[in-house]
Amino acid sequence: MDEERERFFSRLATIPGLRTMPSIGAWILVEVDNPADIARKVNRRLTPGIVSVPRNVPGAVRLPVRDPKSNEELFVTIRDLLYKKARTRYFQELRQVSLAAK
Repeated sequence: MDEERERFFSRLATIPGLRTMPSIGAWILVEVDNPADIARKVNRRLTPGIVSVPRNVPGAVRLPVRDPKSNEELFVTIRDLLYKKARTRYFQELRQVSLAAK
């Protein structure tokens, strides 16, 4: 379990827009923008309740460490959500710049 936890932790650390936080046990805390929104979207795509927002850690979501297949599925889902969010933000900013230039 410790080996899989370290592997999953390392994979999560590669996602732009996500910061891994010191964690213990079968959970990994990560800092993201709009944690409630991320948790809701991940829970809709995977198993409801799999990702939670801890009350005492502002800006964080709590991810379970499970088997390699489940962890990879969770990793891909979070990565895709954050990439989509970053891409949307980029194009919104680009549009604002082009409108301001007119």
